[in-house]
Amino acid sequence: MKIRRHETDSKIEMQMSAMIDIVFQLLIFFMLTLKIIAPEGDFNINMPLGAVAPSDDQPPPPLDLKVKIEANPDGSLKQLYFGSRGLGNEFPGSFDRLNNEIAQVAGGGQGGFSDDLEVELIPDYNLHYRYIVKAISACRGRMIGDRQVTYIEKIKFAPIQAPPGG
Repeated sequence: MKIRRHETDSKIEMQMSAMIDIVFQLLIFFMLTLKIIAPEGDFNINMPLGAVAPSDDQPPPPLDLKVKIEANPDGSLKQLYFGSRGLGNEFPGSFDRLNNEIAQVAGGGQGGFSDDLEVELIPDYNLHYRYIVKAISACRGRMIGDRQVTYIEKIKFAPIQAPPGG
C-alpha cells in the first residue's frame, strides 16, 4: 500500500504592508494627540564643586524654618503655621501670607535665593495633597510676570505620624 503525501502543509505568508500601514497610522495618531505640558516643578539639584577651605569665622546657625499644616478630620485645612505663628486656614489667603513670610526671610523680592535656607514641612497624616503642593509652591518662590523668582530651594519633609488608633 502506497501512502500519498498531501501537499496541504503549505506555508502561510503574512501580508506585511497592511501591518506597516496600521503601525504608521497608530504612530501618527499618538503623535498628533500628544499634549506637551510644562514641567510642574523645577527642583534644581546643586552639587558641591569641591572641598570648602576652612575659615576662621563661624557661620551663623541656620534658621529654623518650619511650616506646619494641620488638617481637619475630613482632610481640609485646619491651620497653617510658619514657625509658631498661625497664618490662618483660608485656602488661598493663608498660603499667600506664607509666601510673603518666606520672601521676607529669604531677602525679599530681589530675585535671588539663599543656598543656606531650608524649610521643613510638617503636614498632618490625613491632609489633602493639594495643600502640601500649595505649601511647597509658596515656600519655593513666586511668578513675577513671566519670570520665576526662587526664594528657597531646599524643602524637606518631617516624618508623618499616623494618628493614634488609626
